[in-house]
Amino acid sequence: MASSREHARLRSRMVDEQLRKRGIQDRRVLGAMNVLPRHQFVPDEHKPQSYEDRPLPIGDGQTISQPYIVAFMTENLRLKPHHKVLEIGTGSGYQTAILCHLADYVYSVERIPRLADLAGARIGDLGYRNLDIHVGDGSQGLPDQAPFDRIMVTAAVPRLPNVLCAQLSQFGGQLILPIGAAPAQELKLITRTADRFTTRNLLGCRFVPLIGRYGFDSKTDSTSFVS
Repeated sequence: MASSREHARLRSRMVDEQLRKRGIQDRRVLGAMNVLPRHQFVPDEHKPQSYEDRPLPIGDGQTISQPYIVAFMTENLRLKPHHKVLEIGTGSGYQTAILCHLADYVYSVERIPRLADLAGARIGDLGYRNLDIHVGDGSQGLPDQAPFDRIMVTAAVPRLPNVLCAQLSQFGGQLILPIGAAPAQELKLITRTADRFTTRNLLGCRFVPLIGRYGFDSKTDSTSFVS
């Protein structure tokens, strides 16, 4: 088993080679990913690959995303310390922890209870208390807690969910999400100003499908998606 010093070395190399050299510039994002232990969010059998440039399975047909994708999505949301954030798809909890590190408060929704429990325990062990994890249909968001300064969706949707757009702050609220079916989607950034929404295409990507009322149905073959 690798030592804490070795993990720190691998994180530093991940930040330098996978993130900074590929254009990630936000110092707060780079700093968060340099300190947060990605290996603690990876199943034991995949821990040796924790800091490699690829997604890894976490069970239940889900994955922990490639480090570059985590950094890219986080950087494009331009998070501020006062922001209230909604995350759809808690998964392993690694992206959730990054958000907790950078924002004031994070609400996260996960449909699989086992993953929600594991993620909450891992993040709690790291000392973060600015988090509320809900088990349920993330495609519907959390209207009772809206509006949100930022919303991040970490699974693919077939089309832009208006229900999530409606939960954005009217004062520059932003939503980042992958849209489209397998084998590939387009990562998009939605910005709200009053009742006007603008869309920016960011890059092609591949994510597991978001299952729910405004996502894909449960018969979607999740094995054809990879985040």
